[in-house]
Amino acid sequence: MAEHDESKPESFVEKIAEKIHHHDSSSSDSDDDKPAPSSLKSKIYRLFGRDKPVHKVLGGGKPADILLWRDKKTSATILGSVTAVWALFEVFEYHLLTLICHLLILTITVLFLWSKASSFINKAPPKIPDVRIPEGPILEFASALRYEINRGLQSLREIASGKDLKKFLAVIAGLWVFSILGSCCNFLTLFYTSFVLLHTLPVLYEKYEDQVDAFAEKAMIEIKKQYAVFDEKVLSKIPRGPLKDKKIA
Repeated sequence: MAEHDESKPESFVEKIAEKIHHHDSSSSDSDDDKPAPSSLKSKIYRLFGRDKPVHKVLGGGKPADILLWRDKKTSATILGSVTAVWALFEVFEYHLLTLICHLLILTITVLFLWSKASSFINKAPPKIPDVRIPEGPILEFASALRYEINRGLQSLREIASGKDLKKFLAVIAGLWVFSILGSCCNFLTLFYTSFVLLHTLPVLYEKYEDQVDAFAEKAMIEIKKQYAVFDEKVLSKIPRGPLKDKKIA
């Protein structure tokens, strides 16, 4: 009787354990059937093949905050200052040399009159700061500019070597578009337009990136189709030079 009574709780515990194990296995199977979030994320098309947030793509830090309007006061100040400079030279047709001379005349006159007036009212003359251009930032800027120019020249050299036809056609099309823009407006207007686009397009893209990426994916598919047709009808028919005879070992 004692052995029969002890077998009942053991069988009851075993039944509970089997139910729990069955529930865990079924839930794990259902979880395995669901696609992983990483796999879903990898299937999403991103513009220019990026896999990082827009803030990281722009370099992060303060410059990215300004371009994405995270620091609205600084971004508005920079954009307003550049707009004022552009309006001064383009709308009011001011000249750079004239502006520099007028600013120097105004500054020197104000400091001179202030110094003379302070001697009459028995006050200390104004302390004119000793302004000097530091050597470090100038050398850093020159080094960075030199690096970027060398990298651009290296890229042009690789494109001109004929290794990548798609990149060659893209660069030619881009230079052709820039040549048209250069004939329509001067350099300052082109620089200002690029500056405004740089301060507006990233923040708009970050806000509507899903819609833009979906549209860009469709556009890239269509471009690849058109390029395939162009390659079949034009590029494949371009005569090529005779191949060199292979050396017989």
